[in-house]
Amino acid sequence: MAERSQTGFSRRFFNALGPFFGLVLVIGLFCLSPTVRTYFLTGANFKIIFTQTVIVAIGALGMTIIIVSGGIDLSVGSVVALTSVVGATALVKGHSALMAALLTIAVGGGVGLLNGLAIGGLRMMPFIVTLGMMGVGRGTAKFLSGSQTVNPPESAINNIMELKEPGQLLPLPLGVWIALALALAMSMVMRQTVFGRYIFAIGANEAAARLSGIRVRLQKVIIYTLAGVCVGISGLMQLSRLTQGDPTVANGLELDIIAAVVIGGASLSGGTGTILGSMIGALIMAVLRNGSNQMGWPTYMQEIIIGVVIIIAVGLDKLRQGSGKA
Repeated sequence: MAERSQTGFSRRFFNALGPFFGLVLVIGLFCLSPTVRTYFLTGANFKIIFTQTVIVAIGALGMTIIIVSGGIDLSVGSVVALTSVVGATALVKGHSALMAALLTIAVGGGVGLLNGLAIGGLRMMPFIVTLGMMGVGRGTAKFLSGSQTVNPPESAINNIMELKEPGQLLPLPLGVWIALALALAMSMVMRQTVFGRYIFAIGANEAAARLSGIRVRLQKVIIYTLAGVCVGISGLMQLSRLTQGDPTVANGLELDIIAAVVIGGASLSGGTGTILGSMIGALIMAVLRNGSNQMGWPTYMQEIIIGVVIIIAVGLDKLRQGSGKA
């Protein structure tokens, strides 16, 4: 009994600190090169890294609750492109920055609601539903934009991800603080609310959750809608960063977001995961891309590295599950 308790503690300790060790390891590897180290560890570079983390990090907030509940969402990249086009189009048509921002987030929430209704209401497979929505979102973005970039007039939205005083760490862009605030709020939702406990219960054992009186189908609709809102906010950040709506942007972003959540300790089998871990996972992804660029590695090499990291993360997840059953 004591041995099992010790094993459980070790597993929780590894889940909590594993992402931090991974982040330190990645930073340390890039710092082995003296040429890269001279710029890599500067405040200016970390400002860029934090800014590059925002879009993936906010998307990972929604993906975390989906994966913890035992689901998946492959439509994230397409919906980010769609929502950025919607926001840019709203600005072009003369809407205020606030209205454009609200429309951008609302479209993300609407797509999430559709996913939730199909998955929770009609009991369809999350993989198939969101794979289909990936095509729908990308196609709709191209339709709205005429398959061209939408260049809106200058607005307050552009200031959200603006890099002020790029030569030093502070001040950080507003988007970084928004991501941190959302992460704190989502962490409290997952750990201190009934809804959060439902998420873990559904992911751990959906049948048992249903027998316990949890309205699983309704909860799934709420989960995917909330995740869609997070994706809408990511789309708003994308619009602010590029200062235009691009229907071809964020291609493959869903893989970065899923990787961030899994690297952060979430299990693809459901029932396990933390917001903090996902945020560290998103930071690891940004550090990998930033460091690879500074090393002068080509894009294909970066893609290979990210793919290997994903495989390793899933392998570690399997090892954690195996040790838990043992």
